[in-house]
Amino acid sequence: MSMISHLLFGPFRPGIEALRPVLYRIAYAWCHDAALADDLVQETLSKAWARRAQLREETSLKAWAVSIMNHCWLDHLRSRRDFDDVDDLQDALESGVESPEARCNREQVIACVRAAVARLPLGQRQVLTLVDLEEFGYAEVARILDIPVGTVMSRLSRARASLKNLLEPAMQQPAARPLLRSVK
Repeated sequence: MSMISHLLFGPFRPGIEALRPVLYRIAYAWCHDAALADDLVQETLSKAWARRAQLREETSLKAWAVSIMNHCWLDHLRSRRDFDDVDDLQDALESGVESPEARCNREQVIACVRAAVARLPLGQRQVLTLVDLEEFGYAEVARILDIPVGTVMSRLSRARASLKNLLEPAMQQPAARPLLRSVK
């Protein structure tokens, strides 16, 4: 059966299927909506499968798939009609998530950082997740998002500075201590 599957689908299928968790992580970081992230990943995989002949180098499969997902994401944003121009949205859109909690325990630190990332403008959030989480190079991110390398660098710099400012107040406050009472 594996030989038949290989003949029908070629080596492309296992590679693209292995990207599902990575694509979901990126999509969720961009939109902060589990259902929408699932939809974006499914649409991306569908388009990647349909266009698999366009992939020039197998080593660039991940970047190619993320680029497709970026186009799916932008198409979704355009379809919402909540704004005039998606290019203006790139650096201006902020999520409605509240500021990070002042006091975080180990589990809350992750939620605190995610909330801070969610407050970043979309363009900064995309670049930050691709460079810092997925470890793409600046040139790859520029190709994926179809923006100049200088824009990638400036968005990343602004995103890191904003993230630091958003998280700094939470990190300066002492950790919450449980209230204990003495029992004799």
